[in-house]
Amino acid sequence: MKILRITTLLFVFAALSATVSAQCKGFAKKSCQPELGGYTHDGNYHAAVLVEGEEAELYKTFYADMEYRVAICGADNLPNVEFRILDANKNVLYSSKDSKSKTWDFRLQSSQQLKLVVKVTSFNAPGDTPASGCVSIMFGFKVK
Repeated sequence: MKILRITTLLFVFAALSATVSAQCKGFAKKSCQPELGGYTHDGNYHAAVLVEGEEAELYKTFYADMEYRVAICGADNLPNVEFRILDANKNVLYSSKDSKSKTWDFRLQSSQQLKLVVKVTSFNAPGDTPASGCVSIMFGFKVK
């Protein structure tokens, strides 16, 4: 009987995870893809449910002499979503903390893998239930 309960719970958890993932993908398509503007979407939808104060990391390879745009979007119920982009030596190439911009346009002189760190800031007082919602990272490039 215990095995049946555990199997049922695992199945329910997997079904809920798939539903949340699909909802975040829909959020990414609807709310974040337009932020790419004149850049061509790379075809990947990177989205996850994050809670206030939580960070997520993503590694992505970018190629030399191409123009890129990174766009970050968070659900309306979330506080500000900040992001940093670091190179392999942990040098910060960009931080949205001071600019509050949701996009960053750039070109690299050499191909390299960059680390994107996304953080949902906090606005609730200690003891309050933290907000959670979808956060999306979108990549676009300019076609020459």
